[in-house]
Amino acid sequence: MGQSKLLASIVVGAAVGAALSMLDRTTREKTIASTKRISETVSYYAANREELQELIQEKVTAAQSFYESASENVNMLVEKADEFKEFPSTIQDMISDTKSAFSSSDKE
Repeated sequence: MGQSKLLASIVVGAAVGAALSMLDRTTREKTIASTKRISETVSYYAANREELQELIQEKVTAAQSFYESASENVNMLVEKADEFKEFPSTIQDMISDTKSAFSSSDKE
């Protein structure tokens, strides 16, 4: 029951806030212009569904391409990180070999 009062209060607060913001002429004009533009866009795509489908397909294809590219980049970074993990042991081996080489040349 507490949740229903909360939700109702949020809805009422949003409605009151929207109504108060409409008292400002600039806000009212921008809202009307935006609503007209959205209405025209919806009407256009309602009449031209094929174009809307093509637009959506283009966006989906672009998103898939972006995902694949990002996935390849992440895989490459993971591989590089794995290579860097091996560096300390490789460097340690090189230091040991160098130490051994200098130690054996000092004995001679």
